[in-house]
Amino acid sequence: MNRRVESHFLWGSYSPLSSLTGCAIVIMASSRLAFAIFCAGAILWVYTLSSLLYFVPKSVLPSWGKQIIHIFVVSLITSLYLFFGTLINPLLVLGCWFIIILIPVSLISSELLIQLDDVDPSDALIRAALEALSLCLLVIALSLIREPLGFGSLSFPGGRGGLFEIFSSQGRGFFPIRLLSVTSGGFLILGYAIAVYRFFRKSNLGGDK
Repeated sequence: MNRRVESHFLWGSYSPLSSLTGCAIVIMASSRLAFAIFCAGAILWVYTLSSLLYFVPKSVLPSWGKQIIHIFVVSLITSLYLFFGTLINPLLVLGCWFIIILIPVSLISSELLIQLDDVDPSDALIRAALEALSLCLLVIALSLIREPLGFGSLSFPGGRGGLFEIFSSQGRGFFPIRLLSVTSGGFLILGYAIAVYRFFRKSNLGGDK
């Protein structure tokens, strides 16, 4: 059995959070709920479609230069998401484009496509979907904490400015709590979450593969 498949899809040694790029995506995309939703769509789009397009033409692709082919395919799929997003909500794309271009880097650096080369395509697609979905849920969950406490608002994609807020405190709030809206606050919350996870894993799970 491939160690990639055996590893947990969220916190295992081959998960998206095992790389610095994956952590950077979580921190930057979770500053606002609107950003988190838009970037979550990009994560699902890139991970699942890249895996699907890799396995469908697998029999006709050359055995050499696989890494170059992976980079081209993943970059093309990411560019298509940005293109369609620009047609629908160009201002939101301007606020999220740097986060989105990190998604193919995270996928390629995790070597998901290469690690799943020896397993059944259906299992590979399920694994890719689970990794993408877990990363999306984590980003959205953190944004639901950071934006209300940091900005005093809750935003969704849409509107003239690229997003609209269902409520807003006009930036007023207690400064230590507003710290959660910036990058350092995101690292603070993620650090506490990792500490809590390690505590429960050590107490109940007895380690991870």
